[in-house]
Amino acid sequence: QVQVVESGGGLVQPGGSLRLSCAASGFRLDYYNIGWIRQTPGKEPEGVSCITKSQGNTYYADSVKGRFTISRDNAKNTMYLQMNSLKPEDTAVYYCGRVKATYYCSDLILGSDAMDYWGKGTLVTVST
Repeated sequence: QVQVVESGGGLVQPGGSLRLSCAASGFRLDYYNIGWIRQTPGKEPEGVSCITKSQGNTYYADSVKGRFTISRDNAKNTMYLQMNSLKPEDTAVYYCGRVKATYYCSDLILGSDAMDYWGKGTLVTVST
């Protein structure tokens, strides 16, 4: 049974850092492109970051480039999103998920309906 579970969200002040985790079961992370999207109420989901299977190439939305880092621990079958220099506009529910077999990381970043499995999300609030 394919499942992904996000954790690590919370309240942080502007300029602070958080690390999100995405624990996967039922499939191997390094066999699939995997990534993060985020959503705020009333807005469409936004692609945040993605890492490719095998070579582990990384992709980022322009809005987070230079501040967020995606990584993967194959031994733990877990993906991470290190978020630094957080801004109030980063406030959202963050979802991790597996990219569909016929899609690319670039599709996820561009906002396509690229995931076939995702978790329930973890809330990140950046505020004073």
